[in-house]
Amino acid sequence: MQTDQFIPIVPIDKRTVRADTPGLDGPSLDGPGQPTTLFMNSAGASLMPRPVVTAMQDYLHLETQVGGYETERLRADHIGQLYGEAARLINVRPPNIAFSYSTTAAYMQVLSAIPFQSGDVILTTTNDYISNQLAFLNLQQRLGIRLIRIQDLDNGDLDLMHLEQMIQQYRPVLVAITHIPTNSGLVQPAETIGAICSRYDCWYLLDAAQSVGQLSLDGERIQADFLVATGRKFLRGPRNTGFLYVSDKVLASGLTPLFIDRQGADWTGPDTFAVRTDARRFEPQEKSLSVVGLVEAVRYANLLGIEAIGQANQGLMHRLRTGLGQIDGLDLMDWGSVQSNILTFHSTRQSLATVEAALRQGGVLFTVQYKQGAIIDFTRKGIDWIIRLSPHYFNTEAEIDTVVALISHAMTGKSV
Repeated sequence: MQTDQFIPIVPIDKRTVRADTPGLDGPSLDGPGQPTTLFMNSAGASLMPRPVVTAMQDYLHLETQVGGYETERLRADHIGQLYGEAARLINVRPPNIAFSYSTTAAYMQVLSAIPFQSGDVILTTTNDYISNQLAFLNLQQRLGIRLIRIQDLDNGDLDLMHLEQMIQQYRPVLVAITHIPTNSGLVQPAETIGAICSRYDCWYLLDAAQSVGQLSLDGERIQADFLVATGRKFLRGPRNTGFLYVSDKVLASGLTPLFIDRQGADWTGPDTFAVRTDARRFEPQEKSLSVVGLVEAVRYANLLGIEAIGQANQGLMHRLRTGLGQIDGLDLMDWGSVQSNILTFHSTRQSLATVEAALRQGGVLFTVQYKQGAIIDFTRKGIDWIIRLSPHYFNTEAEIDTVVALISHAMTGKSV
């Protein structure tokens, strides 16, 4: 467990982390003579460091020799290290951690564990992730729950006064917050929300898919009942991995996912079963080689230090936001007083096709998002697309400057 004792932040050795990242040395995707790739998509699926890849390769090789079950038995100690590493990363205890295939898989397990009844209220935001919103709407149609969204302030911040008013008025069963939206660099005040939820004793679910691995998170201070995270984004792990934090309060209450398998419970008699006492009641029994990749990804972040990662990221994002903010005709779309490693922009001067082509010709890897994935946010911003850039600590200032130059030239119709 972490303490309040001051520990100096050791800056990241960029040369070492870049040497650990094979994808940064890869050739152009378009063949010889073309620009090498500039990776700016860690909010989608980041580049895995060498220890992550090596662990999975070794696991797969062993599996080809002795089969999946025996490999899992032989690597049980390695797999079991996930709980301690993930707990260390977010300052909680290992029994409160469960493996998951993804953030969304963990999220659905959580929603299935809460015994919603007709008329129950889920309180969420206008920025919650699309898959979460779809799940809420489905619960609304099937079970008759009420979905209420908290207002935002004019600058994009969550209206915390309105949040508290809605809790007082509706007494929600669940407050569900996406810490950093996938379509915006906004950072929601997770700790303040947790304090409010604790005061009114309602379940608090935090989707930390975009924040775990890029920001320092303290589970004790956040006070979430559930926190879901993915491996593939800023943690730099493999796809189909993630983890779930479950509070002691949840475990003591007896909440159990609707669909539980042999990992989460014991079959004690023809018509009886006993649920695990720890968070792994939410965990699937079936795992693959990717779980050891997740172990090494979380360990890698812990070894670097999440505070050092956050410090390096702040410098890169300041440079990127400053550079793009000086380009005429380019609109930065990230609202809110606190912003993250996600930067989104739009332009009415140039078409999406023009800017996208310029970036791809320059070797930049990024994401385009459309209105369907964030209907409320895009409607109020009056846009139907954004380009999302999400660098990480392994990127360099020179790479940031190159991306800024590519976009600047695209806006003027010139080539770099």
